[in-house]
Amino acid sequence: MDGVSRRDVLKTGSAFVIAATGPQLVAPAAQAQAPKRGGTLRLTFQADPLHFDPHQTLSFVTMCPLSLVYSRLVKVKAGPSVKPMTYPVEADLAESWTQANDTTYVFKLKKGVRWHPKPPVNGRELTADDVKYTYERFLSITGNPNKPVLEYVDKIDAVDKYTVKFTLKEPNAWFLDLLASTSTWIVARECVEKFGDLKKVESVVGTGPWMLERWEPNVKLVYVRHPHYFVPGLPYADGVDILIDKDPSSRLATWLSGKTDFGPEYQHAVRWLDAPVARQRKPGLQTAEYTWFTSGSTGFKLANPPFGDLRVRRALSRASNVAEVFESLAFSQGHWTPNPAVPAAFADWSIPIDQLNPEGRKLYEHSTAEAKKLLGEAGLPNGFKTTVEAPPTVYGPDFDDFVQITLKNWKAAGIDAELKLKEYGAFITSTIFGKFDQMFLGLRGAWADPEAYFYRWYMPGQPLNVWGVNDPKLTEMIRLQRRTFDVAKRKQVVFDIQRYLADQALFGVDGSIKILSAWDAHIKNYMPNNGFDYGGRLMAAWIDR
Repeated sequence: MDGVSRRDVLKTGSAFVIAATGPQLVAPAAQAQAPKRGGTLRLTFQADPLHFDPHQTLSFVTMCPLSLVYSRLVKVKAGPSVKPMTYPVEADLAESWTQANDTTYVFKLKKGVRWHPKPPVNGRELTADDVKYTYERFLSITGNPNKPVLEYVDKIDAVDKYTVKFTLKEPNAWFLDLLASTSTWIVARECVEKFGDLKKVESVVGTGPWMLERWEPNVKLVYVRHPHYFVPGLPYADGVDILIDKDPSSRLATWLSGKTDFGPEYQHAVRWLDAPVARQRKPGLQTAEYTWFTSGSTGFKLANPPFGDLRVRRALSRASNVAEVFESLAFSQGHWTPNPAVPAAFADWSIPIDQLNPEGRKLYEHSTAEAKKLLGEAGLPNGFKTTVEAPPTVYGPDFDDFVQITLKNWKAAGIDAELKLKEYGAFITSTIFGKFDQMFLGLRGAWADPEAYFYRWYMPGQPLNVWGVNDPKLTEMIRLQRRTFDVAKRKQVVFDIQRYLADQALFGVDGSIKILSAWDAHIKNYMPNNGFDYGGRLMAAWIDR
Protein backbone atom coordinates (compact mmCIF):
# COMPACT_ATOMS: atom_id res chain seq x y z
CA MET A 1 0.00 0.00 0.00
CA ASP A 2 1.80 3.18 1.06
CA GLY A 3 4.28 4.29 3.77
CA VAL A 4 5.40 2.26 6.75
CA SER A 5 4.42 4.62 9.55
CA ARG A 6 1.14 2.75 10.08
CA ARG A 7 1.43 -0.84 8.97
CA ASP A 8 -1.82 -1.94 7.35
CA VAL A 9 -5.33 -1.61 8.70
CA LEU A 10 -7.10 -3.27 11.60
CA LYS A 11 -8.36 -6.69 10.60
CA THR A 12 -11.91 -7.81 11.25
CA GLY A 13 -12.24 -9.38 14.69
CA SER A 14 -9.83 -8.91 17.57
CA ALA A 15 -6.38 -8.72 15.97
CA PHE A 16 -5.06 -5.22 15.33
CA VAL A 17 -2.21 -3.68 13.40
CA ILE A 18 -1.50 -0.13 12.29
CA ALA A 19 -2.81 1.53 9.16
CA ALA A 20 -0.64 3.18 6.55
CA THR A 21 -1.38 6.88 6.15
CA GLY A 22 0.92 8.31 3.49
CA PRO A 23 -0.95 9.69 0.47
CA GLN A 24 -0.87 8.04 -2.94
CA LEU A 25 -1.08 10.27 -5.97
CA VAL A 26 -2.03 9.17 -9.47
CA ALA A 27 -1.81 11.75 -12.23
CA PRO A 28 -0.56 12.03 -15.80
CA ALA A 29 3.12 12.81 -16.24
CA ALA A 30 3.75 16.50 -15.61
CA GLN A 31 4.43 18.67 -18.63
CA ALA A 32 5.87 22.16 -18.59
CA GLN A 33 2.77 24.08 -19.57
CA ALA A 34 1.75 27.70 -19.24
CA PRO A 35 -1.45 28.20 -17.22
CA LYS A 36 -4.56 29.14 -19.14
CA ARG A 37 -6.93 31.79 -17.87
CA GLY A 38 -10.69 31.60 -18.11
CA GLY A 39 -13.48 29.10 -17.83
CA THR A 40 -15.58 27.97 -14.89
CA LEU A 41 -14.68 25.32 -12.32
CA ARG A 42 -17.71 23.13 -11.63
CA LEU A 43 -18.30 21.01 -8.55
CA THR A 44 -21.10 19.58 -6.43
CA PHE A 45 -21.85 20.06 -2.74
CA GLN A 46 -24.04 18.17 -0.28
CA ALA A 47 -26.26 20.93 1.10
CA ASP A 48 -27.06 24.61 1.21
CA PRO A 49 -25.20 26.77 3.72
CA LEU A 50 -26.91 27.03 7.08
CA HIS A 51 -26.24 30.78 6.72
CA PHE A 52 -23.18 32.89 5.83
CA ASP A 53 -21.82 34.13 9.19
CA PRO A 54 -18.48 32.41 9.96
CA HIS A 55 -18.67 33.60 13.57
CA GLN A 56 -21.96 31.81 14.26
CA THR A 57 -21.39 28.25 13.04
CA LEU A 58 -18.68 25.65 12.63
CA SER A 59 -20.57 23.65 9.99
CA PHE A 60 -18.78 22.66 6.80
CA VAL A 61 -21.85 23.55 4.75
CA THR A 62 -21.20 27.20 5.58
CA MET A 63 -17.41 27.22 5.84
CA CYS A 64 -16.56 25.55 2.51
CA PRO A 65 -18.64 27.98 0.38
CA LEU A 66 -17.20 30.97 2.26
CA SER A 67 -13.62 29.85 1.55
CA LEU A 68 -13.85 31.09 -2.04
CA VAL A 69 -14.74 34.61 -0.88
CA TYR A 70 -12.66 35.48 2.18
CA SER A 71 -8.99 35.82 3.13
CA ARG A 72 -7.20 35.62 6.48
CA LEU A 73 -3.84 36.75 7.84
CA VAL A 74 -2.19 33.37 7.30
CA LYS A 75 -3.46 30.16 5.72
CA VAL A 76 -2.62 26.51 5.20
CA LYS A 77 -0.60 26.35 2.01
CA ALA A 78 -2.29 24.69 -0.96
CA GLY A 79 -1.31 23.43 -4.39
CA PRO A 80 0.47 20.50 -6.04
CA SER A 81 3.64 21.04 -3.99
CA VAL A 82 1.80 20.29 -0.74
CA LYS A 83 1.26 16.63 0.04
CA PRO A 84 -2.16 15.82 1.50
CA MET A 85 -2.03 15.36 5.29
CA THR A 86 0.61 18.08 5.72
CA TYR A 87 -0.43 21.58 6.73
CA PRO A 88 2.34 24.17 6.26
CA VAL A 89 1.32 27.72 7.15
CA GLU A 90 2.05 30.60 4.79
CA ALA A 91 1.12 34.26 4.45
CA ASP A 92 -2.28 35.32 3.11
CA LEU A 93 -3.14 38.95 3.90
CA ALA A 94 0.01 39.26 5.98
CA GLU A 95 3.19 40.35 4.24
CA SER A 96 5.30 39.18 7.18
CA TRP A 97 5.19 38.68 10.92
CA THR A 98 7.49 38.69 13.92
CA GLN A 99 7.24 37.16 17.36
CA ALA A 100 8.63 39.59 19.92
CA ASN A 101 8.20 37.11 22.80
CA ASP A 102 6.01 34.16 23.79
CA THR A 103 2.87 36.30 23.90
CA THR A 104 3.39 39.08 21.32
CA TYR A 105 3.04 38.80 17.54
CA VAL A 106 3.21 41.66 15.05
CA PHE A 107 1.85 41.29 11.50
CA LYS A 108 2.60 43.57 8.56
CA LEU A 109 -0.25 43.62 6.06
CA LYS A 110 0.09 43.58 2.30
CA LYS A 111 -0.61 47.01 0.86
CA GLY A 112 -3.22 47.61 -1.80
CA VAL A 113 -5.51 44.70 -0.86
CA ARG A 114 -9.00 45.55 -2.11
CA TRP A 115 -12.38 44.38 -0.90
CA HIS A 116 -14.77 43.09 -3.52
CA PRO A 117 -16.28 45.92 -5.58
CA LYS A 118 -19.73 45.32 -4.09
CA PRO A 119 -21.85 47.41 -1.76
CA PRO A 120 -21.60 48.35 1.01
CA VAL A 121 -17.79 48.07 0.99
CA ASN A 122 -17.30 49.01 -2.69
CA GLY A 123 -13.73 47.92 -3.19
CA ARG A 124 -11.98 50.07 -0.60
CA GLU A 125 -8.55 49.10 0.69
CA LEU A 126 -8.23 46.66 3.56
CA THR A 127 -6.47 48.07 6.64
CA ALA A 128 -5.36 47.04 10.09
CA ASP A 129 -8.64 48.38 11.47
CA ASP A 130 -10.46 45.66 9.54
CA VAL A 131 -8.34 42.99 11.22
CA LYS A 132 -8.89 44.50 14.64
CA TYR A 133 -12.64 44.80 14.04
CA THR A 134 -12.94 41.21 12.78
CA TYR A 135 -11.22 39.57 15.71
CA GLU A 136 -12.86 41.73 18.34
CA ARG A 137 -16.22 40.68 16.85
CA PHE A 138 -14.98 37.08 16.74
CA LEU A 139 -14.24 37.18 20.48
CA SER A 140 -17.27 39.17 21.61
CA ILE A 141 -20.20 37.89 19.55
CA THR A 142 -22.53 35.68 21.56
CA GLY A 143 -22.43 31.98 20.78
CA ASN A 144 -19.41 31.85 18.44
CA PRO A 145 -18.59 28.10 18.40
CA ASN A 146 -15.17 28.92 16.94
CA LYS A 147 -14.17 31.13 19.88
CA PRO A 148 -11.57 28.60 21.19
CA VAL A 149 -9.47 29.44 18.12
CA LEU A 150 -8.63 32.86 19.58
CA GLU A 151 -9.98 32.94 23.14
CA TYR A 152 -6.46 33.18 24.59
CA VAL A 153 -5.92 36.54 22.79
CA ASP A 154 -5.86 39.44 25.26
CA LYS A 155 -6.01 42.33 22.81
CA ILE A 156 -5.54 43.31 19.16
CA ASP A 157 -3.99 46.67 18.32
CA ALA A 158 -3.97 48.45 14.96
CA VAL A 159 -0.51 49.95 15.33
CA ASP A 160 -0.77 51.79 12.02
CA LYS A 161 -2.65 51.35 8.75
CA TYR A 162 -0.75 48.19 7.82
CA THR A 163 0.42 46.80 11.19
CA VAL A 164 -1.51 44.63 13.66
CA LYS A 165 -0.25 43.48 17.06
CA PHE A 166 -1.68 40.52 18.96
CA THR A 167 -1.05 40.24 22.69
CA LEU A 168 -1.89 36.84 24.16
CA LYS A 169 -3.02 36.14 27.71
CA GLU A 170 -0.61 33.20 27.84
CA PRO A 171 1.83 31.47 25.50
CA ASN A 172 0.30 29.30 22.81
CA ALA A 173 2.66 27.38 20.55
CA TRP A 174 -0.21 26.73 18.11
CA PHE A 175 -1.03 30.41 17.53
CA LEU A 176 -0.08 30.55 13.84
CA ASP A 177 -1.82 27.24 13.11
CA LEU A 178 -4.95 28.48 14.85
CA LEU A 179 -4.81 31.81 13.04
CA ALA A 180 -4.85 29.82 9.78
CA SER A 181 -8.22 28.26 10.71
CA THR A 182 -11.08 28.63 8.26
CA SER A 183 -13.09 30.62 10.78
CA THR A 184 -10.67 33.53 11.00
CA TRP A 185 -11.53 35.25 7.71
CA ILE A 186 -11.40 39.03 7.76
CA VAL A 187 -14.91 40.48 7.51
CA ALA A 188 -16.11 44.00 6.75
CA ARG A 189 -17.56 46.28 9.40
CA GLU A 190 -19.85 47.87 6.80
CA CYS A 191 -21.59 44.54 6.16
CA VAL A 192 -22.29 43.92 9.83
CA GLU A 193 -23.55 47.46 10.30
CA LYS A 194 -25.85 47.28 7.28
CA PHE A 195 -27.27 43.79 7.74
CA GLY A 196 -27.03 43.36 11.52
CA ASP A 197 -25.00 40.18 11.16
CA LEU A 198 -23.39 38.20 8.34
CA LYS A 199 -26.07 35.54 7.87
CA LYS A 200 -27.62 37.03 4.72
CA VAL A 201 -26.10 36.19 1.35
CA GLU A 202 -25.89 39.92 0.55
CA SER A 203 -23.41 40.33 3.42
CA VAL A 204 -20.81 38.04 1.80
CA VAL A 205 -18.18 40.58 0.77
CA GLY A 206 -14.54 39.62 1.20
CA THR A 207 -11.07 40.05 -0.24
CA GLY A 208 -10.77 36.47 -1.56
CA PRO A 209 -10.24 35.19 -5.11
CA TRP A 210 -13.92 35.05 -6.11
CA MET A 211 -17.08 37.02 -5.39
CA LEU A 212 -20.35 35.28 -4.54
CA GLU A 213 -22.58 36.50 -7.36
CA ARG A 214 -25.74 34.65 -6.37
CA TRP A 215 -27.18 31.81 -4.35
CA GLU A 216 -30.11 29.81 -5.61
CA PRO A 217 -31.23 27.71 -2.62
CA ASN A 218 -31.27 23.97 -3.32
CA VAL A 219 -29.76 24.66 -6.76
CA LYS A 220 -26.33 26.31 -6.79
CA LEU A 221 -23.87 28.94 -5.65
CA VAL A 222 -22.31 31.03 -8.43
CA TYR A 223 -18.97 32.80 -8.03
CA VAL A 224 -17.14 35.22 -10.34
CA ARG A 225 -13.53 36.38 -10.33
CA HIS A 226 -12.52 39.17 -7.95
CA PRO A 227 -11.03 41.63 -10.49
CA HIS A 228 -8.65 43.17 -7.95
CA TYR A 229 -7.49 40.05 -6.09
CA PHE A 230 -4.19 40.79 -4.37
CA VAL A 231 -2.27 37.76 -5.70
CA PRO A 232 -1.12 38.76 -9.22
CA GLY A 233 -2.60 36.57 -11.96
CA LEU A 234 -4.92 34.61 -9.67
CA PRO A 235 -7.41 33.11 -9.76
CA TYR A 236 -7.00 31.51 -13.18
CA ALA A 237 -10.65 30.50 -13.52
CA ASP A 238 -13.20 33.21 -14.27
CA GLY A 239 -15.76 31.57 -12.03
CA VAL A 240 -16.84 28.65 -9.87
CA ASP A 241 -20.24 26.96 -9.92
CA ILE A 242 -21.15 24.85 -6.88
CA LEU A 243 -24.20 22.69 -7.61
CA ILE A 244 -26.26 21.80 -4.53
CA ASP A 245 -27.37 18.16 -4.65
CA LYS A 246 -28.27 16.11 -1.58
CA ASP A 247 -28.46 12.81 -3.48
CA PRO A 248 -25.10 10.99 -3.84
CA SER A 249 -26.34 8.98 -6.83
CA SER A 250 -27.39 12.14 -8.60
CA ARG A 251 -24.08 13.86 -7.78
CA LEU A 252 -22.19 10.90 -9.23
CA ALA A 253 -24.30 10.90 -12.40
CA THR A 254 -23.71 14.63 -12.87
CA TRP A 255 -19.95 14.11 -12.66
CA LEU A 256 -19.84 11.03 -14.88
CA SER A 257 -21.85 12.85 -17.54
CA GLY A 258 -19.22 15.60 -17.70
CA LYS A 259 -21.24 18.36 -16.07
CA THR A 260 -18.76 18.78 -13.20
CA ASP A 261 -14.98 18.55 -12.97
CA PHE A 262 -14.34 17.06 -9.53
CA GLY A 263 -15.33 13.99 -7.54
CA PRO A 264 -18.91 14.32 -6.24
CA GLU A 265 -18.39 13.94 -2.48
CA TYR A 266 -16.92 16.12 0.26
CA GLN A 267 -13.27 16.98 -0.51
CA HIS A 268 -13.95 16.08 -4.15
CA ALA A 269 -13.86 12.40 -3.28
CA VAL A 270 -15.37 9.53 -5.22
CA ARG A 271 -16.71 6.55 -3.29
CA TRP A 272 -14.42 3.54 -3.67
CA LEU A 273 -17.41 1.53 -4.91
CA ASP A 274 -17.78 4.01 -7.78
CA ALA A 275 -14.08 4.42 -8.59
CA PRO A 276 -13.87 1.70 -11.30
CA VAL A 277 -16.68 3.18 -13.40
CA ALA A 278 -15.26 6.67 -12.90
CA ARG A 279 -11.88 5.60 -14.26
CA GLN A 280 -13.59 3.88 -17.18
CA ARG A 281 -15.73 6.88 -18.06
CA LYS A 282 -13.05 9.53 -17.46
CA PRO A 283 -9.78 8.86 -19.31
CA GLY A 284 -6.79 10.51 -17.65
CA LEU A 285 -8.60 10.85 -14.32
CA GLN A 286 -6.29 12.28 -11.66
CA THR A 287 -6.56 11.02 -8.08
CA ALA A 288 -5.05 11.36 -4.63
CA GLU A 289 -5.52 8.73 -1.93
CA TYR A 290 -5.10 9.95 1.63
CA THR A 291 -6.68 9.71 5.06
CA TRP A 292 -9.22 12.44 5.75
CA PHE A 293 -10.10 14.15 9.03
CA THR A 294 -13.70 13.01 9.08
CA SER A 295 -14.55 10.23 11.51
CA GLY A 296 -17.25 9.16 13.91
CA SER A 297 -18.02 11.08 17.08
CA THR A 298 -19.70 9.48 20.08
CA GLY A 299 -21.14 11.75 22.75
CA PHE A 300 -22.26 10.94 26.29
CA LYS A 301 -22.14 12.60 29.71
CA LEU A 302 -19.95 11.24 32.47
CA ALA A 303 -22.43 12.53 35.07
CA ASN A 304 -25.18 10.31 33.63
CA PRO A 305 -24.97 6.65 34.74
CA PRO A 306 -23.56 4.37 33.56
CA PHE A 307 -21.05 6.42 31.50
CA GLY A 308 -19.02 7.52 34.50
CA ASP A 309 -17.85 3.91 34.87
CA LEU A 310 -14.60 3.28 32.99
CA ARG A 311 -15.62 -0.33 32.36
CA VAL A 312 -18.79 0.78 30.57
CA ARG A 313 -16.84 3.19 28.36
CA ARG A 314 -14.39 0.43 27.48
CA ALA A 315 -17.30 -1.91 26.77
CA LEU A 316 -18.67 0.55 24.20
CA SER A 317 -15.38 0.37 22.31
CA ARG A 318 -14.94 -3.37 22.61
CA ALA A 319 -18.49 -3.84 21.31
CA SER A 320 -17.81 -1.57 18.31
CA ASN A 321 -16.48 -3.21 15.17
CA VAL A 322 -15.00 -0.39 13.11
CA ALA A 323 -13.46 -2.85 10.67
CA GLU A 324 -16.95 -4.08 9.78
CA VAL A 325 -18.07 -0.49 9.32
CA PHE A 326 -15.33 0.51 6.95
CA GLU A 327 -15.33 -2.72 5.00
CA SER A 328 -19.08 -2.39 4.43
CA LEU A 329 -19.43 1.25 3.38
CA ALA A 330 -19.58 2.12 -0.32
CA PHE A 331 -17.38 5.12 0.47
CA SER A 332 -14.52 3.11 1.99
CA GLN A 333 -14.70 -0.52 0.80
CA GLY A 334 -11.96 -1.49 3.26
CA HIS A 335 -9.79 1.59 2.72
CA TRP A 336 -9.42 3.10 6.18
CA THR A 337 -7.13 4.04 9.03
CA PRO A 338 -7.62 3.67 12.81
CA ASN A 339 -7.66 6.93 14.77
CA PRO A 340 -6.50 7.80 18.26
CA ALA A 341 -7.81 11.09 19.72
CA VAL A 342 -5.84 13.16 17.21
CA PRO A 343 -6.97 12.01 13.75
CA ALA A 344 -4.49 9.94 11.74
CA ALA A 345 -4.81 12.62 9.03
CA PHE A 346 -2.33 14.60 11.16
CA ALA A 347 0.51 12.33 10.15
CA ASP A 348 3.00 14.08 12.48
CA TRP A 349 0.80 14.45 15.58
CA SER A 350 -1.40 11.34 15.65
CA ILE A 351 0.10 8.59 17.80
CA PRO A 352 0.42 5.19 16.08
CA ILE A 353 -2.02 2.78 17.69
CA ASP A 354 0.76 0.37 18.66
CA GLN A 355 2.31 3.15 20.78
CA LEU A 356 -0.77 3.39 23.00
CA ASN A 357 -0.62 1.71 26.40
CA PRO A 358 -1.99 -1.86 26.60
CA GLU A 359 -5.45 -0.84 27.87
CA GLY A 360 -5.74 1.77 25.14
CA ARG A 361 -4.74 -0.70 22.44
CA LYS A 362 -7.41 -3.15 23.61
CA LEU A 363 -10.12 -0.65 22.64
CA TYR A 364 -9.29 -1.42 19.00
CA GLU A 365 -9.80 -5.17 19.47
CA HIS A 366 -13.45 -5.96 18.76
CA SER A 367 -14.87 -8.54 21.17
CA THR A 368 -18.55 -8.87 22.02
CA ALA A 369 -17.67 -11.34 24.78
CA GLU A 370 -15.19 -8.95 26.37
CA ALA A 371 -17.72 -6.11 26.17
CA LYS A 372 -20.29 -8.26 27.99
CA LYS A 373 -17.69 -9.18 30.60
CA LEU A 374 -16.86 -5.52 31.24
CA LEU A 375 -20.54 -4.66 31.59
CA GLY A 376 -20.96 -7.51 34.06
CA GLU A 377 -18.03 -6.24 36.12
CA ALA A 378 -19.73 -2.83 36.12
CA GLY A 379 -22.87 -4.37 37.65
CA LEU A 380 -24.76 -4.54 34.36
CA PRO A 381 -24.87 -8.26 33.51
CA ASN A 382 -27.95 -7.69 31.34
CA GLY A 383 -26.53 -4.57 29.68
CA PHE A 384 -28.45 -1.29 29.64
CA LYS A 385 -30.79 0.77 27.52
CA THR A 386 -30.02 4.22 26.16
CA THR A 387 -31.01 6.66 23.41
CA VAL A 388 -28.78 7.95 20.61
CA GLU A 389 -29.38 11.13 18.63
CA ALA A 390 -28.09 11.38 15.04
CA PRO A 391 -28.82 13.59 12.00
CA PRO A 392 -30.87 11.96 9.21
CA THR A 393 -29.59 14.14 6.33
CA VAL A 394 -26.49 15.92 4.93
CA TYR A 395 -23.93 13.32 6.07
CA GLY A 396 -25.34 10.83 3.57
CA PRO A 397 -26.16 7.11 3.37
CA ASP A 398 -22.69 5.96 4.42
CA PHE A 399 -23.12 7.76 7.74
CA ASP A 400 -26.54 6.18 8.10
CA ASP A 401 -24.96 2.74 7.56
CA PHE A 402 -22.24 3.55 10.13
CA VAL A 403 -24.92 4.36 12.71
CA GLN A 404 -26.91 1.19 12.01
CA ILE A 405 -23.85 -1.09 12.15
CA THR A 406 -22.67 0.53 15.38
CA LEU A 407 -26.05 0.14 17.08
CA LYS A 408 -26.27 -3.49 15.90
CA ASN A 409 -22.89 -4.32 17.42
CA TRP A 410 -23.69 -2.52 20.66
CA LYS A 411 -26.94 -4.45 20.96
CA ALA A 412 -25.10 -7.75 20.51
CA ALA A 413 -23.13 -6.87 23.65
CA GLY A 414 -26.24 -5.84 25.60
CA ILE A 415 -26.24 -2.09 24.93
CA ASP A 416 -29.71 -1.44 23.55
CA ALA A 417 -29.66 2.01 21.95
CA GLU A 418 -32.84 3.57 20.57
CA LEU A 419 -32.08 5.85 17.60
CA LYS A 420 -33.61 9.33 17.67
CA LEU A 421 -33.16 11.37 14.50
CA LYS A 422 -32.61 15.12 14.78
CA GLU A 423 -32.63 17.60 11.88
CA TYR A 424 -29.09 18.52 10.83
CA GLY A 425 -29.34 22.23 11.65
CA ALA A 426 -30.58 21.46 15.15
CA PHE A 427 -28.01 18.69 15.59
CA ILE A 428 -25.08 20.96 14.67
CA THR A 429 -26.31 23.85 16.83
CA SER A 430 -27.57 21.99 19.89
CA THR A 431 -26.74 18.28 20.15
CA ILE A 432 -22.98 18.58 19.71
CA PHE A 433 -22.97 21.29 22.39
CA GLY A 434 -24.50 18.99 24.98
CA LYS A 435 -28.24 19.36 24.39
CA PHE A 436 -29.06 15.67 24.17
CA ASP A 437 -30.56 13.13 26.57
CA GLN A 438 -28.22 10.12 26.69
CA MET A 439 -25.86 9.77 23.70
CA PHE A 440 -25.26 11.00 20.17
CA LEU A 441 -23.49 9.72 17.08
CA GLY A 442 -22.12 12.30 14.67
CA LEU A 443 -18.99 13.19 12.75
CA ARG A 444 -15.86 15.08 13.72
CA GLY A 445 -13.22 16.58 11.49
CA ALA A 446 -13.82 20.33 11.43
CA TRP A 447 -10.36 21.61 12.32
CA ALA A 448 -6.97 21.69 10.63
CA ASP A 449 -5.02 22.05 13.88
CA PRO A 450 -4.33 18.91 15.94
CA GLU A 451 -4.83 20.58 19.32
CA ALA A 452 -8.53 21.18 18.65
CA TYR A 453 -9.27 17.47 18.94
CA PHE A 454 -8.34 17.35 22.62
CA TYR A 455 -8.51 21.00 23.75
CA ARG A 456 -12.05 21.69 22.57
CA TRP A 457 -13.36 18.30 23.65
CA TYR A 458 -11.73 17.79 27.04
CA MET A 459 -10.72 21.16 28.49
CA PRO A 460 -13.01 22.23 31.36
CA GLY A 461 -15.33 25.04 30.34
CA GLN A 462 -15.18 24.39 26.61
CA PRO A 463 -18.67 24.27 25.01
CA LEU A 464 -17.83 21.08 23.09
CA ASN A 465 -16.74 19.27 26.27
CA VAL A 466 -20.13 17.58 26.41
CA TRP A 467 -18.69 14.69 28.44
CA GLY A 468 -18.08 17.03 31.36
CA VAL A 469 -14.42 15.99 31.62
CA ASN A 470 -12.61 17.81 34.43
CA ASP A 471 -9.44 15.84 34.97
CA PRO A 472 -6.58 17.83 36.58
CA LYS A 473 -3.88 15.56 35.12
CA LEU A 474 -5.29 15.86 31.60
CA THR A 475 -5.82 19.61 31.96
CA GLU A 476 -2.21 20.13 32.99
CA MET A 477 -0.94 18.10 30.01
CA ILE A 478 -3.09 20.19 27.65
CA ARG A 479 -1.71 23.40 29.17
CA LEU A 480 1.85 22.05 29.04
CA GLN A 481 1.77 21.29 25.33
CA ARG A 482 0.44 24.81 24.62
CA ARG A 483 3.47 26.43 26.25
CA THR A 484 5.98 23.99 24.74
CA PHE A 485 7.44 25.67 21.65
CA ASP A 486 10.00 22.92 21.00
CA VAL A 487 8.12 20.82 18.41
CA ALA A 488 9.69 17.47 19.32
CA LYS A 489 8.95 17.94 23.03
CA ARG A 490 5.40 19.14 22.31
CA LYS A 491 4.80 16.08 20.15
CA GLN A 492 5.69 13.81 23.07
CA VAL A 493 3.22 15.62 25.33
CA VAL A 494 0.53 15.32 22.65
CA PHE A 495 1.29 11.59 22.38
CA ASP A 496 0.98 11.29 26.18
CA ILE A 497 -2.41 13.03 26.02
CA GLN A 498 -3.62 10.51 23.45
CA ARG A 499 -2.38 7.61 25.57
CA TYR A 500 -4.19 8.97 28.62
CA LEU A 501 -7.45 9.56 26.75
CA ALA A 502 -7.36 5.98 25.45
CA ASP A 503 -6.56 4.55 28.89
CA GLN A 504 -9.57 6.39 30.35
CA ALA A 505 -11.75 5.46 27.34
CA LEU A 506 -12.62 9.12 26.99
CA PHE A 507 -11.87 8.64 23.34
CA GLY A 508 -12.87 5.21 22.14
CA VAL A 509 -12.23 3.13 19.05
CA ASP A 510 -12.47 5.18 15.87
CA GLY A 511 -11.32 5.31 12.27
CA SER A 512 -11.22 7.45 9.14
CA ILE A 513 -11.65 6.57 5.49
CA LYS A 514 -8.67 6.66 3.16
CA ILE A 515 -10.56 8.64 0.57
CA LEU A 516 -9.94 8.90 -3.13
CA SER A 517 -10.14 12.52 -4.26
CA ALA A 518 -10.51 12.80 -8.03
CA TRP A 519 -10.41 15.53 -10.65
CA ASP A 520 -10.74 15.42 -14.41
CA ALA A 521 -7.83 15.33 -16.82
CA HIS A 522 -8.44 18.91 -17.99
CA ILE A 523 -7.99 20.35 -14.46
CA LYS A 524 -4.37 21.37 -13.94
CA ASN A 525 -2.25 22.52 -11.00
CA TYR A 526 -4.58 21.09 -8.36
CA MET A 527 -4.06 18.97 -5.26
CA PRO A 528 -6.67 18.24 -2.53
CA ASN A 529 -6.05 18.26 1.19
CA ASN A 530 -8.01 18.08 4.42
CA GLY A 531 -10.03 21.02 5.63
CA PHE A 532 -12.70 23.45 4.51
CA ASP A 533 -10.51 25.70 2.34
CA TYR A 534 -11.89 24.83 -1.09
CA GLY A 535 -11.06 28.32 -2.34
CA GLY A 536 -7.41 28.10 -1.36
CA ARG A 537 -7.04 24.86 -3.31
CA LEU A 538 -9.02 25.97 -6.36
CA MET A 539 -7.65 29.45 -6.99
CA ALA A 540 -4.40 28.25 -8.60
CA ALA A 541 -6.10 25.50 -10.63
CA TRP A 542 -6.68 26.10 -14.33
CA ILE A 543 -8.68 24.50 -17.10
CA ASP A 544 -6.93 22.97 -20.11
CA ARG A 545 -9.52 22.67 -22.85
